[in-house]
Amino acid sequence: MNIYESEFFCICPNNNIRVKYQLEIKTNKTIPVEEIIHEVQNINRGFHEKIADQLFCRFGGEQKLSADHHSVKITTIRT
Repeated sequence: MNIYESEFFCICPNNNIRVKYQLEIKTNKTIPVEEIIHEVQNINRGFHEKIADQLFCRFGGEQKLSADHHSVKITTIRT
């Protein structure tokens, strides 16, 4: 099992506030780090759940995406 963890920022489309995300991917595959970096750097705006769906479609595995949205913590899990 490989575990990849990354942090990135994205703009909330509702109020244009910058949100910090924490991503964890667990998979039996090998994912080049550069692919993760490239994918998250290209996410500029979006709703948390849609971002989770996008990352899951791209990398699969078991994923957890967490962020504090204006004092409400959201965690999504995709398997």
